[in-house]
Formats: sequence, C-alpha cells, structure tokens
Amino acid sequence: MARAKRTSTSLQKAERRASAMGSIARNLDLGNGMTLASFWADIDAMRDRQKKYNELLSTVDQLYNEMLDAEKALAEKSERMLNAVAVVYGRKSSEYEMAGGKRRSERRRSSQSAPDQQSVA
Repeated sequence: MARAKRTSTSLQKAERRASAMGSIARNLDLGNGMTLASFWADIDAMRDRQKKYNELLSTVDQLYNEMLDAEKALAEKSERMLNAVAVVYGRKSSEYEMAGGKRRSERRRSSQSAPDQQSVA
C-alpha cells in the first residue's frame, strides 16, 4: 500500500494570500524584511520541500515493495534448501535437524480433545 503523499493547506493559503497581495503592489514592502518577493521565495522553498518529501515517499514505497519481493524469494529458497537437505540426507537425519528441520521422530502430534463436558449443576 502506497504511503499517502503530503499536501499543505498552509502552502495553499500562503499562495492565495501572496497572489492577493500582489494586487496591492508588485513590489510590496511592508518593512522589517517582509517583502512580497521574500514571501514568494519562502512559498517556493516550502513547495520544493514538499515535492522532495513526496518523491522520497515514492522511493520508500518502491524500496519496500522490492524488499518484500526479496523476502518472499529468500523464504522460498530457504525452504527449498531445507527440502534439498531432506532429499540428500533424509528427514530423519541429524543433518536435516542441523539445517533447521525437525525430525519426524521428534514432532509432537496435536491431539484433538473432545469439547469440555462440564456438569450442569
């Protein structure tokens, strides 16, 4: 499942506000370094950060899917390797046990017990 990409209501609000302020004056300067140009620069910086973040999420999704595929392939190969040991040495051998298998003689069979019959008082 892909990770949800990020959107920013603050970014959208700032873009609308900057556009509206541009109608006041193209080179609006409100003092103390608060200019329309610096506001647009901050908006662009935030947009770039958000874009990079969303791209990284996509990369993480891709790597995660690749990891899951590799994990499945490894699990399958592990099972095949154990089965190959069983073919070569047998399922009753100590080599099979050393490879991670469980010898049939050491398996516990689960007994299916009848449902509990409780006396009614």
